[in-house]
Amino acid sequence: MVPQIDEALPVDNAESLESPVDVLRRGGIPQERAMSETEPVANDSDPDPLEVAARWRGEGRGVAIATVISTWGSSPRPVGSQLVLDESGRFEGSVSGGCIEGAVIAQGIDAIRTGESRVLDFGVSDEQAWEVGLTCGGKVQVYVEPVED
Repeated sequence: MVPQIDEALPVDNAESLESPVDVLRRGGIPQERAMSETEPVANDSDPDPLEVAARWRGEGRGVAIATVISTWGSSPRPVGSQLVLDESGRFEGSVSGGCIEGAVIAQGIDAIRTGESRVLDFGVSDEQAWEVGLTCGGKVQVYVEPVED
């Protein structure tokens, strides 16, 4: 079963909305979901999503970055987790450990095509939770933004 997006919201006020990329650059991950010792952390061998995005843009690819901006209940990846993708669907990183990545990648490709950022809300009921990998139910909110020069 493919998880459904509860809502995909275009971001009309992009000028007043601070990009998650900018928030992460300045180290401003929200304190209520700051990473703890029990949450997954990046491995030193994991590529930095911002470096991958810059390299791919330098190669002339269309690029988008998806960032987990909030979670509730079960969430395989913490706030601040990122996935970078190009217009062909190639990606590095993770926003969910696999259970919603397909939908995020599809929305990322569309964001590259349209040039519009969006917020994706994924909600999984307890009945669906086991099928998509959010074993305790939960919600994940992901901000997807195209990367421009």
